[in-house]
Amino acid sequence: MVIVELFDGISGVARLGLGLAAVGRPGYITLERDADLPAQRTVEAMRERAHALLDDAYAAGVRYFDVARSYGRAEEFLAGWLPGHDDAIVGSKWGYTYTADWRVTADVHEVKDHSRGTFARQLGETRALFGDRLGLYQVHSVTPDSPVLTDRELHRALAGQGAVVGLSTSGPRQADVIRAACAIEVDGVPLFRSVQATWNLLEPSAGPALAEAHASGRAVIVKEALANGRLAALPDLGIHPEVTGLAAALAQPWATVVLSGAVTREQVAVGVHAAGVSLDTTRLPDLAESPERYWTTRSRLPWT
Repeated sequence: MVIVELFDGISGVARLGLGLAAVGRPGYITLERDADLPAQRTVEAMRERAHALLDDAYAAGVRYFDVARSYGRAEEFLAGWLPGHDDAIVGSKWGYTYTADWRVTADVHEVKDHSRGTFARQLGETRALFGDRLGLYQVHSVTPDSPVLTDRELHRALAGQGAVVGLSTSGPRQADVIRAACAIEVDGVPLFRSVQATWNLLEPSAGPALAEAHASGRAVIVKEALANGRLAALPDLGIHPEVTGLAAALAQPWATVVLSGAVTREQVAVGVHAAGVSLDTTRLPDLAESPERYWTTRSRLPWT
């Protein structure tokens, strides 16, 4: 059994995490985001918004905060807020490089590269900001073709970098990636001790693999529980679809932490409320799409 000390004993609101993907840069793919943020998305305005969200989430009991090298200045914003929050848990990711140069209209916003060279460079950049506050270091958006699943030298480098090693997954074959990653060992010790995956009412296909990862002692972090804003527009989920979507993810017995991608203080409050809701998921409508359809739709969402 793998023990992930970072999340020992968490319960209640602490099972909600705050991800800064949507407030660390001016453009992202969450629907209706353009109405939730200031018209002038300067670095200073986005930093102020990120710090307000962090303050509210922390005051409510949230303790896990999730960033990545490709989230614009999200690492910088979080690092600037961390002093005085000694029990905050920091998770970051490597594997994508931010290329939009603080522009919403960029042709390419981020570039994927899971090579050893990118790992070494981005680890140095992340450590320069967080030092030993980095608790969880994840490979960003692993798919079946990633060298992360086969490169033994990279495995050894990951095992030796100091933080708990995790990975996030994306695409219609998340379950295959999760199972392959959980089989990787370095010197007889499991390498990946945390798995972050997309799970929501439209795309629940990774659930069985996530249950297996949890049963083996790994932490399971749910991302995109609101399907990049798509759930908010579904009348089948009632008056508060955001609460229902987050509560449904939190109700999964294998979910350690469920990320909120809030960009307003009101959305932070919605997440906190959802953490206190007891939801009978058997009464929810079946909204699941095929993984292929879901991920094709996601790939076409506009950056706003």
